[in-house]
Amino acid sequence: MPTPDIGERRRQFRALHQHGCFVLPNPWDVGSARYLQSAGFKALASTSSGHAWSQGKADGGEDLEQVLVHLRDMVDATSLPLNADFGDGFGATPADVERAVLRAIDTGVAGLSIEDAGPDAFQPLRPLDEALDRLRAARAAIDRSGADVMLIGRAENFFVGQPDIDDTLLRLRAYADAGADCLYAPGIVQRTHIEAVVAAVAPKAVNLLVGGPTAFTLQDIAAMGVRRVSLGGALARAAWGGFMQATQLLQEQGSFAGLQGATPGATLNALFDPPIHRDA
Repeated sequence: MPTPDIGERRRQFRALHQHGCFVLPNPWDVGSARYLQSAGFKALASTSSGHAWSQGKADGGEDLEQVLVHLRDMVDATSLPLNADFGDGFGATPADVERAVLRAIDTGVAGLSIEDAGPDAFQPLRPLDEALDRLRAARAAIDRSGADVMLIGRAENFFVGQPDIDDTLLRLRAYADAGADCLYAPGIVQRTHIEAVVAAVAPKAVNLLVGGPTAFTLQDIAAMGVRRVSLGGALARAAWGGFMQATQLLQEQGSFAGLQGATPGATLNALFDPPIHRDA
């Protein structure tokens, strides 16, 4: 069951969205979560892709039970609020989504995102009315639980090969009206698109995904009106990149040069022993 400080974490998470702009990094396991807390971040978000890869699966390859175990582990790993990457809600129907969201809330998460992409490769975006029904079901679950969990509505247009900013804005406005507390269009990178999203759903908070190098600084992004910046699977991909480069050099050239810059074991042992203190 959630630890006694879950309510306070949820209050802290909501307060972070009230002004300014904060970075919401995405650890993929307990160790990376504890490191990010030690580095001074104020909240964390799970990454479906990062965790799936750590389990030898493709993004989207984990079922509801596996995701719930992971979310509980991540909530227990630190004393920080956790935003759940909860896919499309893990349900064939809105009623199924509502039940799944209730179970996610029980893990202790402080926020939860629902995306509007579906399993149909030929129609990757769900029709708007269907997506709204699923988001409303998530909203109903949160309201029924009485928990102060933030709901994030995601428009996946740019992620699924349909980069239509007008449809993205239409969807995000609808999700805001349906009760989403924060809006998110992963894949937008142009200033005009970012500012259009912020304006479309104001005064509600906007999440921006930064999944790779960008000319924008955090200050630039804050000036556009974005409230939070998440990294998705980028940190996991960076870790995989270093691992794969080191092993490829060894396999192809017999070189151990890829081990240069590896974090000393003593540093990692000092980080994890004793474990980060959590309030009871």
